[in-house]
Amino acid sequence: MKKQFFKVLAKINKAILPSYTKKGLDISKASKLQLAIIGWRAFVTKNSLD
Repeated sequence: MKKQFFKVLAKINKAILPSYTKKGLDISKASKLQLAIIGWRAFVTKNSLD
């Protein structure tokens, strides 16, 4: 059930949150909010794949 929840959450994230890799964002120049979004997306993706 946990994996299913994270899969749904990953689809929601993909639809709503911006993709900074497609925009070519430099991590060293990212704001705190952008870093938080990157971290959140990585956390959800990791848990949906396990």
